[in-house]
Amino acid sequence: MVSFRHVSFPFFLCLIFLIFLSPPTAGDPLYTQCGSTGNYTASSTYETNLNLLLRSLASNTSLSGGFLNATVGQIPDQIYGLAMCRGDTNASVCRSCLSDAIQDAPQLCAYNKGAIVGYDDCLLRYSNQRFFSTVDTSMRVFEWNPNNVTDRSRFDKIVDELMSAITDWAVSNSTRRFATGQMVNSTKAPFPQIHGLVQCTQDLSPSQCQQCLQDIGLETTPTQLEGKEGGRVVAASCNFRYEIYKFFDGAPSLKLEEPPGNAPVPAPVVPPPTKTPEEEGKGMVLAIAIPVVSALLLLSAICICFWRRKSAIKLPLDGSNAEEIESVESLLIDISKLRVATANFSEENKLGEGGFGAVYKGLLSDGREIAVKRLSTSSTQGLGELKNELVLVARLQHRNLVRLLGVCLEEEEKLIVYEYVPNRSLDTILFDPVKREQLNWATRYKIIGGIARGLLYLHEESQLKIVHRDLKASNILLDRDMNPKISDFGMARLFGGDQSQGITNRIVGTFGYMAPEDAMRGQISIKSDVYSFGVLVLEIVTGRKNIGSSDSESSKGLLNYTWEQWTKGAILEILDPSLGNHCPRNEVLRCIQIGLLCVQEDPSDRPTMSTVVTMLSSDSVSLQDPSQPAFYIGKSGTNSDVYSNDFHGDTHDRSANRSSPISPNEVSITELEPR
Repeated sequence: MVSFRHVSFPFFLCLIFLIFLSPPTAGDPLYTQCGSTGNYTASSTYETNLNLLLRSLASNTSLSGGFLNATVGQIPDQIYGLAMCRGDTNASVCRSCLSDAIQDAPQLCAYNKGAIVGYDDCLLRYSNQRFFSTVDTSMRVFEWNPNNVTDRSRFDKIVDELMSAITDWAVSNSTRRFATGQMVNSTKAPFPQIHGLVQCTQDLSPSQCQQCLQDIGLETTPTQLEGKEGGRVVAASCNFRYEIYKFFDGAPSLKLEEPPGNAPVPAPVVPPPTKTPEEEGKGMVLAIAIPVVSALLLLSAICICFWRRKSAIKLPLDGSNAEEIESVESLLIDISKLRVATANFSEENKLGEGGFGAVYKGLLSDGREIAVKRLSTSSTQGLGELKNELVLVARLQHRNLVRLLGVCLEEEEKLIVYEYVPNRSLDTILFDPVKREQLNWATRYKIIGGIARGLLYLHEESQLKIVHRDLKASNILLDRDMNPKISDFGMARLFGGDQSQGITNRIVGTFGYMAPEDAMRGQISIKSDVYSFGVLVLEIVTGRKNIGSSDSESSKGLLNYTWEQWTKGAILEILDPSLGNHCPRNEVLRCIQIGLLCVQEDPSDRPTMSTVVTMLSSDSVSLQDPSQPAFYIGKSGTNSDVYSNDFHGDTHDRSANRSSPISPNEVSITELEPR
């Protein structure tokens, strides 16, 4: 890995600060198992009890040391629930993961009385049958690194010794039934370290935890994992994982050193405790209580040490301006790897091109597909947007945000590497008269909900408020299952502390999606994104662009046309004809009403994204009646959008259509095995 020392000191400090403070979220489920004890009906007592249970688990688990079980209701509508977060997560990550889980579980197991949904950072389970203090390994999920080790017998032996020691620790020394460990190889080759983790649900006794881990293959390596550099097995009651790199947060529970020859493994070294056992259970809450000033001083000291290191390499990043960049090893990717992956940025691999350069599809040697954004060397603004994206996206991890994998700043190149998202951007399907038929109502509704959850994360759940400022159909990427991922953060604005709005002299964004207060007065807030979201919702429902169509109705402007049909009581006439007559009327009307509420002229009249997510997920939440949207003029006006007199075309659209890659799991092959 090449070390770079040419990014500005404030940029580097911001990047490290964001890495420390921005929590990742759940991502896609690793494990889903629906119950076999019957179904419930909509609006039933059981559904009411389930909603109460999920809310309780979501809000209280992180406050209870990362584990909670609860019971709601009376037989026959009684329901049992359990939530658990991985033992090394903090309270913010725990809450965010469970927030996704309570959204996903009732959808993945629709109207089923039982469900188990597991993620990398948390587990959610509920059923109408009591399952507490019971070992359940009825289904197991295997994941493994596709790379093979060179010395299999030695590697497997070390893994067995490490995982056995970790299991003993979790069972005998931790009431949380969780432990991590590290085995150090003194010879340094071919794998200097191996890291492991085990966890059981905390309702299991020590013997039950030990039995559970044995049942899923901890003592006898599963065939799928033999000789692999890393792997894990996940079941409802327990899981384990090992890798040749550190994948958990914090110091390991114990450290071991591989002995020479066939000597016995020495006793593990236990790092000195930093908390009492009682404090350990509260660690996820205490972890976010560190004074910010102290953290900043520590980070500043670290940065200054790096800053003063000599032998810096000068890289001309932007013409005559050469800035000093500190080493950010975890994000850097060698240009040689990217040249091989993209066939030297061949035309055949080009996915698209915009104002700041082209995007290329690539394939890494480990089989991962990537998308590489190659900023143009002639662009005067490319470096600014590059820095912005790095700062904002480096540690933003959410299932509905495109994932940043790395950066390359070699040979005067400025390259950002993202996950590859195979279905390209929403606009390429939604506005194509043939391809739009791929988007049935269920898919469109899922896309709307996913975008809403991604924005909610940016606005409220990522510690710092982030306003995207360029939300539009071309910046919504679709994965293999048509799940949406928000992309392109080059224009994003970050607010800290209690700040929620700001003023800018630089008007950026895309004509047709920009909120009026942003377009005309440079006033930016989270409600700017809400406005763009409202436009996007109406486009998804109607299949029409807000601007740029020659169609006689659409030429009025989508907001204008939608409001006219709403006031006439003929709102369903705006529905995309390709949807046919197979749409649930109530859901469609609800989405249109939410869209209109989001495009109100006064930002204070627009809902927050947390309210939008609630309105989309619950029919019981009543919606206000919208007033006429911003920029509405009526039939006497010559322009349906006020700011069309000031902006011509997409002159303020500074972002390009992107495609991006499948989010690569750290272990990349998955297999489910029912038992």
